[in-house]
Amino acid sequence: MFVCDCVIDITAALFNVSGRELRQAGRTSTSVSRVRQIAMYVSHVVMGLSMSEVGRGFARERTTVLHACHLIEDMRDDADFDAIVALTERVAGAALRGLEHRR
Repeated sequence: MFVCDCVIDITAALFNVSGRELRQAGRTSTSVSRVRQIAMYVSHVVMGLSMSEVGRGFARERTTVLHACHLIEDMRDDADFDAIVALTERVAGAALRGLEHRR
């Protein structure tokens, strides 16, 4: 899924994490998982993809995406974390403007 691949690459660059690690199937370290969850959240919220589409793009189940989105939303109560997510949203939104619904 093109949009998810782009969001993964942008998020990997912002957080200095390997895009390969973010795409890796199975469990990863908490820090990599958190970055992946942010990327899933941005793919859903900013890029407008359904949770099923995000799941396919990240090789995860829809329920995993649902969990990630709820978790990130809850964590945004922390101002520092919210600033990090907001920056990721702005960068991805600007870089991928016009691709919001491109599958």
